[in-house]
This record gives sequence, structure tokens and C-alpha cells, in this order.
Amino acid sequence: MMKTSSLVLAAALLLAACGSPHDSSAQDGVFAEAPRQLPGDALSMKASFAPVVREAAPAVVNISARGVQTVRDPFFEMFGGGPQQRVTGSIGSGVIVRADGVVVTNRHVIENMQQIRVTLADRREFAAKVVLADERSDIAVLQLEGVSERLPVLNIDDREEQQIGDLVLAIGNPFGVGQTVTNGIISALNRTDTGISDSGSFIQTDAAINPGNSGGALVDMDGDLIGINTAIFSRTGSSSGVGFAVPAAMVRQVVDSAVGGATAVVRPWLGVKGDPVTAEVARSLGLDRPQGLVITTVYPEGPGARAGLRTGDIITAVDGAEINDQGGLNFRIGTHEPDATVQVALLRDGDARTIRARVQKLPGNSDMSAATTIQAGALAGAQALTLNPALADSLGGDPFTRGVLLGQIGRGSMAARTGFVRGDVVVSVNGRAVTSAGQLANLQRGTEVTIERQGRRISGTMR
Repeated sequence: MMKTSSLVLAAALLLAACGSPHDSSAQDGVFAEAPRQLPGDALSMKASFAPVVREAAPAVVNISARGVQTVRDPFFEMFGGGPQQRVTGSIGSGVIVRADGVVVTNRHVIENMQQIRVTLADRREFAAKVVLADERSDIAVLQLEGVSERLPVLNIDDREEQQIGDLVLAIGNPFGVGQTVTNGIISALNRTDTGISDSGSFIQTDAAINPGNSGGALVDMDGDLIGINTAIFSRTGSSSGVGFAVPAAMVRQVVDSAVGGATAVVRPWLGVKGDPVTAEVARSLGLDRPQGLVITTVYPEGPGARAGLRTGDIITAVDGAEINDQGGLNFRIGTHEPDATVQVALLRDGDARTIRARVQKLPGNSDMSAATTIQAGALAGAQALTLNPALADSLGGDPFTRGVLLGQIGRGSMAARTGFVRGDVVVSVNGRAVTSAGQLANLQRGTEVTIERQGRRISGTMR
């Protein structure tokens, strides 16, 4: 519902864990710049990656997951049959980040799976349980069961000192054939307009990443983990040299939340949203280049409002990291802990200034159990819950959206026959904004309703 991220590349983006479900028989933006020394001769450029691989590969694991999916067949049910059970499977990769058996992988590798098996580089196998699965970052944290000794680990390097052109290695289990190492360079940093997430800022690499690499390691030449390989841009299903990895800063946040006992990652917000500065806007403002995010909305009494941010301000950086769109702002703010203070650089009326803002948790409650079922009218049979920023964000939507969320809709109910589906957000009735579930009680045919469905706003008359 209400997905706000760009879908420009979504049709061609493939989650890299779409590998064969069969077990493998093999072992299975601009960051802060630091001085670098270029290779001095051809021999240096041809040096082997073997020392890095020897250090990093033992901590990269293969993951095999199985689950049972319920499938409904209307034709079969017509003759008295019931729902059918189908076994599903997934193969991917993971990284050991703590010696006691804490493993990081992609959420989509283990989503809806009941049995998870992890195979180490030395062929040892462990059952694993999910400690925390974060949908927004597509990162999941597993705990291996029965670990009796210290396991090899990869250090999470979240200092963000990488530069475009740095050499990197991708280690994982492509196509389920067994552990494989590929090399390439960092092609881009701070990739946000990817269609993968509206709060992600990805490392782009041309190291070959294929189905099955999901959850594997993106490693720098120091042998440190700088990202978790997540998706590829491809029209064929195989690597086309454009892969994306979740940066180590986000990985560490999810790991720390899981190890600390949290059941979900709590991300703060600044309470502002805006549009990228286009070339036309930059010219009109006399800027030397299009850079920054023009604030269009400030949430009342939110962290940004209390810090003094206004509509029309142009946010150019957060804690020194350049900001160019909403995804970049969401990522930079989201990697902090609630109540942390950030430095926001901005332009106001042509003047540069910096303000301090204390970011906080999104207001409201994301608990769906408070939903009530509408008893009468055209929406009878639909569960309804008034939206708040925390609830909207937990569902992958825009925290600024106001309205009433429709949850479970009874089969054959009036709401179902009228055409409403789960996830619809009713934003207005007869032209008046909807702010509570009570406004949807006993709506009659002929009422004009506006809803948001999968990011689109739809208006119509109920019949």
C-alpha cells in the first residue's frame, strides 16, 4: 500500500535469492575520502586476491530454507476440495558476524520459511532460527543452534570510507553451485532511486552477482564487510554488471537491534519530506548545480518543526553526507538511534546555515490489533484502523499519509462486493478528509470516496 519509492527500475530489479530451491552438494553519494595510493606498476595490479579471500571466505555461509505455502484453487474448491499445501524452497548466502553464530542474510532469503539450514565453508551444518527480520532494509539476523566453539567472523566496517573505483569482492552461493568469489569495483555510492526501497542507500558494484548471491558478502581489500549483496539490475535474470548491496551502516543497525533483544528495528525520522532540486529549480534559485532536497511538508510538532525547519528550505547534507532526494534523507536519519542529534546543512533564502535537530521515533502506534470491524453500510465487513505515522511506516507507506486503513475484508461482505481490498486507505468521503474510523460507519451507496491503493489515488462513487 501507499508505496512511495520510485519504480523506475522495479521491472528489471531481481532479488538475487531467486535461486534453485534444491540443496547444493558443494560447500555450500560520496563517503568521507581517505588518502589512497594507486598501484605503481602492472605487477601490483595483477596481484592475487587470495589473501583477502582466505581471511573472508570462512565467514561466508550457504543458506538453504524450506517452507510450506497454502494455495487456494477455486476450481478444486468448487468440488469440495480444500486449500492445498505446497513445499517451497530458497537458497541464498549469509555472513557470520559474531563468533557465537550470529548470521546476517537477506530477509527475502528466509521469508515465510519454517526450516533454515546453514552450511559453513568447512561443510559443517547448523539449524538456524530467525532473531529479527527487517523488511525495510531487507536484512535478517539468524542465530545458529548448537554452536559449541567460536566461529570465523567478518568485521562490519561501517566507517563509510569507500570511494568509487575501489576494488571489492562478492562472495556467495550463486545458483546454488557452492561458494564463489567474483571481483569488481564500486561503481557508485548512495544509490537511492533504485525501486528497491524508499529508505535505502545502496552501494552499486559491477562484481558479478547472480541469483543465490543474496545475503552474501561485499568485501573490501582489507577483508572487511562493507555491504550485503541484495539485488541486481538485469533483463535476463543473470548479472549484467549492476548489483546493489545494503551498506554496512544499515547492517550494523539491524544486527545491534537483534543482539540487543529488539523484535523490530526502531528508526527515527526528521518529520520533513520534499522534492529533489532539479536543474530548473537550481537555475531559479541561482545555485551553481542541482543539489539538495526542497522541503515541501513539515510534520506539525515533529523533530524538524521543533528544530526550526520550514517549507522551502533546501537540505543539502546531514552530518556531512550529501542529500539529494527523500530516500537519501530517510537513510541518513534512519541509521541513527532515536533521540540522537544530527547536523542538518541547508540553504534558506540563498544563505547557507546549519541547524541541530534531535531525531525521534515516529509518533503513533503500529499495533494492528486495535482495528475495529465496520458493521453496517457499504464498508460492512472491513476492518478499519486510523492511520498514524508509525503504522503507515511499518506497512511500507508514507508516514505523512492521513486516512483510515482497511485491513482484513470478509469474503462475500458488503465491502468486498463494493470493490474494496485489504490495504486500501480511505482518505476522503464526499470531499471531506477522513481522520477516524468512525467516519466510515454506515456509508451509503452514492457516497463519493477517495482511496489510496498501491501508491495511486483513486476516486469514485460507491454503487
